[in-house]
Amino acid sequence: MSGGISRRTFNRGLAWTAGAVGLGAAKSATVGAQDLGDFGSIDPSSPLLFASPRLEPFVDELPLLPVITGSELELRAASTVHRFHRDLDPSPTLAYGGMDYLGPTIEAHSGDPLTVAYRNEIGVHPLAGDFDTSLHGVTEQDRTAVPTSMHLHGAVTPPEHDGHPAFLQRPGQGHVHRYPNVHEATQFWYHDHAMGITRLNVYAGLAGLYLLRDEFDTGTAANPWGLPSGEFEVSLVLQEKRFTANGHQSIRATPLVPQGRWDAGTPGDVGVVNGKIWPDLEVARGMYRLRVLNAASFSVWNLFFGNGMRFWILGMESGMLPAPVPATRVRLAPGERVDLLVDFGALEPGSTVELRNDEPPPLGALQRGAGAMPLFCRFRAAGGRGVSGTVPEILRGGRGRPADLAPIATPQVQRTVSVMQLPDPSTGGVLMSLNNLLFGDTDIEMPRQGTVEQWNIVNITPEPHPIHLHLVNFRILGRQTIDVPSYTRRHPPPPVGTRWAPPVDEFVTSPVVPPEPWEAGPKDTVVTNPGTVTRIVVVFPTADQLGFDPDATFAAGAAAPSPPALPPPLQGYVWHCHMLDHEDHDMMLGYRVVAE
Repeated sequence: MSGGISRRTFNRGLAWTAGAVGLGAAKSATVGAQDLGDFGSIDPSSPLLFASPRLEPFVDELPLLPVITGSELELRAASTVHRFHRDLDPSPTLAYGGMDYLGPTIEAHSGDPLTVAYRNEIGVHPLAGDFDTSLHGVTEQDRTAVPTSMHLHGAVTPPEHDGHPAFLQRPGQGHVHRYPNVHEATQFWYHDHAMGITRLNVYAGLAGLYLLRDEFDTGTAANPWGLPSGEFEVSLVLQEKRFTANGHQSIRATPLVPQGRWDAGTPGDVGVVNGKIWPDLEVARGMYRLRVLNAASFSVWNLFFGNGMRFWILGMESGMLPAPVPATRVRLAPGERVDLLVDFGALEPGSTVELRNDEPPPLGALQRGAGAMPLFCRFRAAGGRGVSGTVPEILRGGRGRPADLAPIATPQVQRTVSVMQLPDPSTGGVLMSLNNLLFGDTDIEMPRQGTVEQWNIVNITPEPHPIHLHLVNFRILGRQTIDVPSYTRRHPPPPVGTRWAPPVDEFVTSPVVPPEPWEAGPKDTVVTNPGTVTRIVVVFPTADQLGFDPDATFAAGAAAPSPPALPPPLQGYVWHCHMLDHEDHDMMLGYRVVAE
């Protein structure tokens, strides 16, 4: 579906942005040196935005992420220091597993359980001044005794090992996570999920990849498809950031929002890949497999190669597609992953090609002066030839390949849920919401185990929102535009805290637009575009199918917030927007998969 913006949507966005800017302006009527912090200047062409220092691209080599394996692993989160660019001073960061930024790639095998002994050893948080104690569960204590909760995104895990946002560990505390790995080969990722500060912990560096292998996708030269492996399989963790004049990473985008107050989100102005700004990778002239993750806090990207060359999409976050999809672009939202087969064989020795983005930011960021963050990294062709081969014709079905995708199941239940941007009654500002509720509200979805449900996700906002469901995968039926003004006039939203998700079918204004070809397989995150209803089908598994009770209760964790945002004990999972700025306030709700 096109990412274009209609006049009606634009006008709604103007009203929302005026409120957000008004909040900041009321708190910071003038911009002085104290407001600039370490930035030192504001770009005159974008007077409402801070700007990173001017930096030369392609002067740093792309770091290759280390891989760890084993049935029992230890993973510690710690305060570190990392240099993002040759010409920047080292920046305080967070990291997992002894690295100085991000975490090592965990490689596991389908069907082989994995135990990860996690421990929080964070000393100083590099973004402590950005903690907003008006958000649910966030306290002054959190700045110096930082809570964490490690989540394995996309995996099927028992509730006590899922990284629930209210299941917290402070420094000196930990949790032994047990991952069944009951999934075919795919690419997960792990990241922090602590309530109210997820955006800060992940931005500071708490994220890493998790590759799951099986007998069909071995990650070795014996891979049945003949896919590139070893040095020719490269993981790319994509992010966007802003940096201060002294080289420190900064979550702040505008002086209109004072430090220590939540911001609805603005894109970064530099691209970061595997912890380096606009890095360069020398590639052999041949086939590569690129495992790409959008680990941004905010932006949806339309990714393409600068020379327009074709590539093939093998799969997304939940495994292989039926066959490779030829493409010259792929749209990737925060939390989504894509598995690419790329042929650099046509490049002349010494020639280069860049991985780029041209999707403009959402309306509110556009009105601040933000533009598309255009560049991530460069690939430089070496003189020698690399892996040659052909693109597989099929990836599923037949001997030596995983089974064909099952047809999309017929829904037994229809469920409408809503994605909203609302006035914040506590501050007079803006908050993000699902179903007009706050995270701690108890009016949650409670699908029954063994039931097939169709979720109609209604986005009445002027922004795209990637919606992620923990525990389950789903299939996308398609998207339809809706008449938002008529919908909200007929069904006026009540005060915040009362569920609002009225039926939407009467207000659709287009046929169902099918998912993009690369969205045809199972997924755990889906982009809901502005002014649309996105329809997905979810099969909620039973306890017998899972091998554990998905509705079991568990303790609130060693560092439960005070006052609690949810009453102990905890139960179930969460679904939320994966724009981390949004999930922190308050576009996240719990849900339970209940027994008959």
